[in-house]
Amino acid sequence: MKDTTQLYIYPASYVREHGELEQYRASYKANIACKEAIEQAIADHYRDNRLGTEAVHQVLEQFGYDRMFYVLAGTVRQKDWDGRISRDNKAWAKTIPVYENPDGFGQDRNVYFVVDRSHPGLVDLFLTQARLDYTKEHGKKVSIREGIKQSTERTAAVHAPTKRKEPER
Repeated sequence: MKDTTQLYIYPASYVREHGELEQYRASYKANIACKEAIEQAIADHYRDNRLGTEAVHQVLEQFGYDRMFYVLAGTVRQKDWDGRISRDNKAWAKTIPVYENPDGFGQDRNVYFVVDRSHPGLVDLFLTQARLDYTKEHGKKVSIREGIKQSTERTAAVHAPTKRKEPER
């Protein structure tokens, strides 16, 4: 079943200011479900030292590119130190807007949707395949950042009681 929850990228501090807790919580739960789906897809399709392309399609059918790429970008950013993730994927992840989301203790809430039950090398392969599939499907390299921005703007037009502004970093 396709998850239709709108992707919400802003941190909890922004949510409280703008009264968008419902959208934030729904998106956060969907991010965690997407992380779990990525881990399951990698487990299901890694055989004979090869990650089958069906792994990406399994997650894509359920969550779409925006959420899948958002979760993967957050994962790669959290693992920036890890040499098993390619420089190309690390550079790509930095182009996706993933805001720090500290809890009351200063820990980043985004760690709860980091793909961490799969080997980082397999996560890198999964992301590389997903990016390749996206490029093939759209005929050229299209900015994921722009797609997420458009998705967020659609959400703002439908759900937001006030005009959104970018949170300070």
